[in-house]
Amino acid sequence: MTKGAEYGLKKIEGATSWKQGVAWIPELETGNEEIDSQHKQLFRLTSNLIEACVSGQSEETLGKTLGFLVDYTVEHFRDEEALQLKHNYPDYEKHKKLHDNFKATVGELVAQYKADGSSDKLADVVNTIVVRWLTQHITMEDFKIAAHIRREHKKG
Repeated sequence: MTKGAEYGLKKIEGATSWKQGVAWIPELETGNEEIDSQHKQLFRLTSNLIEACVSGQSEETLGKTLGFLVDYTVEHFRDEEALQLKHNYPDYEKHKKLHDNFKATVGELVAQYKADGSSDKLADVVNTIVVRWLTQHITMEDFKIAAHIRREHKKG
């Protein structure tokens, strides 16, 4: 089994290695349009960052790509947490802590980038840590939120 298949990902058409990006797969859809749309964007941004790391793009371009990924992640977490509060999600505190821990991990990636610049190693770390975390978080945690919201809608 390839590393990507282990995480439930598919290769981007034409990619010759996992370093060239990851692609969204329908099995990651929660059924909540807002959450799914943002998750898809996170995968696109992550793939863009991996591509920027390995293709030798300028440090300025890579820095902007990384910054946009970080900003979008924070925005997504804020939106997802607001959605949980709106629907009285019972595991909100636990979920928020997972988000906070991941933001710290992303902060470490930014620090690594600032210290070492672009590298294949950074691309590997992003591919392994970020993609793995996102995939596991979606399937193990965000699916629960979407199911809770569906139950709430059926009651209401």
